[in-house]
Amino acid sequence: MEEQNENKIEECEKLRDEYLAGWQRAKADFLNYKKDEITRMGELMNFAKAQWILSVLPIVDNWERALLHTPENLKESEWVRGIKQIESQLKDFLKSEGVEEIKTNGEKFNPEFHEAIEEEKNDSGASGEILEVLEKGYTLNGKLIRPAKVKIIK
Repeated sequence: MEEQNENKIEECEKLRDEYLAGWQRAKADFLNYKKDEITRMGELMNFAKAQWILSVLPIVDNWERALLHTPENLKESEWVRGIKQIESQLKDFLKSEGVEEIKTNGEKFNPEFHEAIEEEKNDSGASGEILEVLEKGYTLNGKLIRPAKVKIIK
C-alpha cells in the first residue's frame, strides 16, 4: 500500500512538473507574441506615417515653388510674410515628426540618397557633383522615404 502511494505521489509529481513546464512554455510564447505584436504595430504605424508624409511632400514642393516666383512688388507684403510663416510652421511640424531634408548643396552624388535625373557637361566642378536639385529628398527618422532628384556634372 505504501509503495502504491509513493508511486501515485511520483506520478502526481511528474504530472505537476509536466504541467508546470507546459504552462511556463505557454507563458513564454505569449510574452514573445506580445513583444512581436508591439513591434509589428510600431512598424505599421511607421509605414502609415511615411505614406501620409509622402502625400504631403508634393504640397510642400509646390508651396516652395510658388514662393520662389513671388512678384518683386509683393515680397515685403504682410500677405507673403503670412504665407512664409505658414510654410515655416509646416516645415517645423514635419521636422517634429522626424522628417529631415536630404542635404544636396555642394554634395557629391550618392545613390543611397540621390536620384540622377539629368547629367550635364560642366567645367566648374568635378564629375558626379550635384549641379542642381530638381526635387528635394527626405528621410523619416533617418530612413529614406524619398530620394532627392538631382542634375549632376557629367
